[in-house]
Amino acid sequence: MPKQDNKLSKILNRMAEQDKKAIKRVRKTLVFDNRIQRKNTEHLKKIIEKNGWPSIDLVGRKASRSAWLIIQHADHDVRFQKKCLALMEALYRSNPENISRENIAFLTDRILVNTKQEQFFGTQFYVDKKGVFTYRPIKDFRTLAKRRKEYDLPPFKEYVEASKSVKPLRIKGYRQK
Repeated sequence: MPKQDNKLSKILNRMAEQDKKAIKRVRKTLVFDNRIQRKNTEHLKKIIEKNGWPSIDLVGRKASRSAWLIIQHADHDVRFQKKCLALMEALYRSNPENISRENIAFLTDRILVNTKQEQFFGTQFYVDKKGVFTYRPIKDFRTLAKRRKEYDLPPFKEYVEASKSVKPLRIKGYRQK
């Protein structure tokens, strides 16, 4: 196992903290400014170009998840999200212990939703016209439980219940570019 890159871990964790703070500001102000997400995306591109996907072996579990959070919120660059998903899937195939399958599931759904397709794992929600926080359309609902289990996700019913405690983010007139 290669030596963990603590410097890179700190960088990724700092970037994820900036992302979280930006989301908190949106919740307070209802104004979305994606400059942090764009800056983090560009920085992550350079990191990946040099190191490949930030695996658990390379940066630790927390920083690997931080890299996932950054790409999960890079909705302005779906092409890069797709590239990262391919890297994550390849890493999983070569060493399943080196990446979280849950992160693969979330990013898969995020990309599907961003490309106006039905999600596969039921991880993405939105606020409907009546103000109700609900899940986005799901492909083949009959086999959803099996897919979620394979990707280490909790049962869908539990996930929906847990999502009720999340304050939905609704910004009138906001459209992701």
